[in-house]
Amino acid sequence: MFKDIIGTINSWTGAKKSRYRAKNRLQLVLAHDRAGVNPELIQKMRQEIIEVVSRYLDIDVEEMEFSIQSNDRITSLSANLPIKKIKRGNTKET
Repeated sequence: MFKDIIGTINSWTGAKKSRYRAKNRLQLVLAHDRAGVNPELIQKMRQEIIEVVSRYLDIDVEEMEFSIQSNDRITSLSANLPIKKIKRGNTKET
C-alpha cells in the first residue's frame, strides 16, 4: 500500500522521468570515461541517432539506453531503443 502511494506521488512529480534522465546522463559519462570520447560528442551522437530512428519508429525515449563498451581490441556503441510502434507510410528518403 505504501509503495502504491509513493508510486502515485512519483508519477505526479515526474520523479520516474528524472530518474531515467539521470541514469542516461550517468551512462553517457561512464561511456566517456571508458572510451576516452568527449561527452559532448556522445550526446550529439545520441541525439542524431534518436532523430533518425524517430523518423521511422515511435520510440520510448525515457526507457532507451546507450552504452560504450571497450576491451583490449575494440570499442563498441550499443543503443537499446524500445519501440512503441512502427510509423507506417514513412518512406521519405533524404
